Amino acid sequence: MALSQQVEDSLREAEASLRNALAFAARNERPMMCKSISETIFKIDNVIKTDGMLDLLDERIEGDSGQFPPHIHDEDYDL
Repeated sequence: MALSQQVEDSLREAEASLRNALAFAARNERPMMCKSISETIFKIDNVIKTDGMLDLLDERIEGDSGQFPPHIHDEDYDL
């Protein structure tokens, strides 16, 4: 089951806000704060990308050769 558009949009908004916070933190805060904020951004991004990968695995037909569909190799496809 894919992330709903509302959830994905909210995650992207949170990521954008954290990137803004990171820009300010880089100038004024201790390095540990910057590290924590950047780890959170990384985790949010992974949630979105992992959900897309899980959807691809769910779509596989039993007995497939294990190859991903051709669109995985398309340059326009962004996980």
